[in-house]
Amino acid sequence: MNKSMHSELARSRPVEVLLAEDNDNDVELTRQGFKRTKLLLNLHRVRNGEECLAFLRKQGEYANAPTPDLILLDLNMPKMDGREVLAEIVADEHLKSLPVVVLTTSEEGEEILKLYKLRCSSYIIKPVDFEQFLRVVRSITEYWFTVVVLPKAVSEEGANAPGRS
Repeated sequence: MNKSMHSELARSRPVEVLLAEDNDNDVELTRQGFKRTKLLLNLHRVRNGEECLAFLRKQGEYANAPTPDLILLDLNMPKMDGREVLAEIVADEHLKSLPVVVLTTSEEGEEILKLYKLRCSSYIIKPVDFEQFLRVVRSITEYWFTVVVLPKAVSEEGANAPGRS
């Protein structure tokens, strides 16, 4: 990891990550993976697609939710699955620039192609092994928060809707 990039991130605000995941075990593995990265990070969790969109649109109990820097999206969730959530995100002018990493167990080629056509930023197959899962989370962190340049979140002051600049 490039030290100057990491130290620059460490001096700035915490990274905001939204995890849309209904499986408590996968949530805990993701938390453990992020803890090991030592990056200043706030992990927010929603359990289904409806909660994910409410969080992103700052509706109801999520009225004061931060705009995430990255969304980790499970495909197989109750109420509204990840495919439907991704379609809603890319159709929404205020949300479509948010990076979305699909984290799922599906290795089906047709599914992968469909999600990239829907504009997911990355498609990652969840490993079943604990250490491999932690490595994947660490890799996501290093890539998305030390290598990639992300758009800055729109200031909440004076902004009526969530979005990116």
